[in-house]
Amino acid sequence: MAHLQYFSYKGVGERNKQLFKYSQAVRIGDRIECAGQGGWDPITGEFDEDVSKQIDQAFKNVQLNLIDAGGKGWEQVYRIVSYHIPLNDETINAMVRNLKQWCPNHEPIWTVLGVSRLGEISMKVEIDAFAHIPN
Repeated sequence: MAHLQYFSYKGVGERNKQLFKYSQAVRIGDRIECAGQGGWDPITGEFDEDVSKQIDQAFKNVQLNLIDAGGKGWEQVYRIVSYHIPLNDETINAMVRNLKQWCPNHEPIWTVLGVSRLGEISMKVEIDAFAHIPN
């Protein structure tokens, strides 16, 4: 698997690599795929209890993750999958607000799922992102 490059940003990325044996992103040729980004503080790993604030932070964490892996961020994202507890109008509105902010010039494809549990007990959102990095 020498053709794959793995990345884990400082703070939570490095912590999760040590604790859970996974990376935050992988670069495959002209693509970057991100592990699900939660609404955690990227340094401390703490979560705000407000779901809208977690969604805002998850979008920031995707941006951090993509840049750490050599991308430009949300402007290169073509696909996202989001997982929510709960999935309701508040969470959809927060996602759409962030998509408008972070992707003002394009509309990535998006799959939305309501789930019963995420990787950490305080997590209310997780976002997988897929980016194309032109050569």
